[in-house]
Amino acid sequence: MNVTRTGVIVRPNNARVLYRPFHPPSPQRATRIIGRIMELCEAGVDGVFADVLAEFHGRHQRLLAFFQERYEAVKHHLLTDRPLSETRRLVIGSYFTQEYALESAALFNPSIVWHPDQTAVPRGSRRFIMSLRAIGEGHVSSVGFRSGTVDAQGTIEIAPPTGYATAPRVVASSRYDKGLFLRKLIELGIADGFVDTVFGALDDHFTLGELELLLERASRQQRARRKEWDPFAAAVIALARANYEIECDPASDISERVIFPYSPAETNGIEDARFVCFREDDGSARFCATFTAFDGNVVLPQFVETDDFIRFRVSTLNGPEIANKGMALFPRRVNGAYAMLSRQDGENIYIMESDLLHFWYAKRLVIRPTYPWEYVQVGNCGSPIETERGWLVLTHGVGPMRKYSIGAVLLDLGDPTRVIGRLPVPLLTPNENERAGYVPNVVYSCGAVIHEGLLVIPYSMSDYATSFATVRLDEVLAAMTPA
Repeated sequence: MNVTRTGVIVRPNNARVLYRPFHPPSPQRATRIIGRIMELCEAGVDGVFADVLAEFHGRHQRLLAFFQERYEAVKHHLLTDRPLSETRRLVIGSYFTQEYALESAALFNPSIVWHPDQTAVPRGSRRFIMSLRAIGEGHVSSVGFRSGTVDAQGTIEIAPPTGYATAPRVVASSRYDKGLFLRKLIELGIADGFVDTVFGALDDHFTLGELELLLERASRQQRARRKEWDPFAAAVIALARANYEIECDPASDISERVIFPYSPAETNGIEDARFVCFREDDGSARFCATFTAFDGNVVLPQFVETDDFIRFRVSTLNGPEIANKGMALFPRRVNGAYAMLSRQDGENIYIMESDLLHFWYAKRLVIRPTYPWEYVQVGNCGSPIETERGWLVLTHGVGPMRKYSIGAVLLDLGDPTRVIGRLPVPLLTPNENERAGYVPNVVYSCGAVIHEGLLVIPYSMSDYATSFATVRLDEVLAAMTPA
């Protein structure tokens, strides 16, 4: 196989920063900070504000609006109701805001899908969107994006990112489906005697604010059962916050958009988004991805959907087979059911099928480590790609010295639990220029595409930066050993 490394490299840039809330370690600390600001005279407040603007305003968009939001979030720490000047409010907000270099450590584990906007693209070329795992301070991961084009010869050009990055806003008006929410509570073992008390008073669709208000009212009625009530209420809120919508500025460049950790399950980051364009039987399409949420202790597979890469719907995946990392959705239903690759045991590749996109109950073993370069474990490198010959699945295999290589298997189109071809040798292994990084000796991908007969593979280099390789699809298929 004539695999071509393109030489295109996307590296992390520690100058790309976004603003995010700063939370002091205690309420008392927050009160003291505000108290010190209140000691300033108006001239002193004006001086602080001028310094903040001079140093930070040019680095961000809509910064003053965020300062106002932060003031609204902390104003309950004020000791009086004395009206404050707008400048003092904004200065208070600035003290509860911080910059964060979202990709200061690494930018890797890419997946790629075709851009929904193909206007003004030269004949023979296609525009793509690439998701990337960005790691910043504290080893916190987020998902960033880049766009680019690939032509018929496999030449790749990446659009340069702008100088801005902005975390999206959480859509407060997002509504929950009560029936689905209750089903998730049952899956988590949370449904108990309190459910009717709370959810009986909610409409069939409700907002987070409505749920929080009802829980607050019910809490006053459950004083005698506080030990039982408090864990229940906390679990309900945690589930609600793990299912949310976020929205980016529609006028922003794709490189400015970030999916940043929001829910309690994501406090230590969100990892390895595997995006795919999913088409329903009626021809409608949307972009879906699985990613891994991590709170420092528990790994939780999550699901995200978007029509336009502006508004994203994030939700939990549920069922006994939702475990471990590396789940990847098929790009369409198979035999009328949703299908997904998985690796619950951390070692083998399974296939799951379900009538419900967010609930998964059974799995079937499909691929086990077979060759020396994958004896430690195998997993997928993104969603299956449909070809005339079968479902092409890029895999990663781990061999001696924890060296990662990329391979490929071919699954039957009608029965993807049947392996019909497999590469006996890796498609891509780390070369000398790719071995050094955050985690050495690794090449890894979260999703590839086919263009003009070329398999286009974005891949990470030792968990630090990202590059691209191309290879003729027919060469890959010809090199496979029949199963």
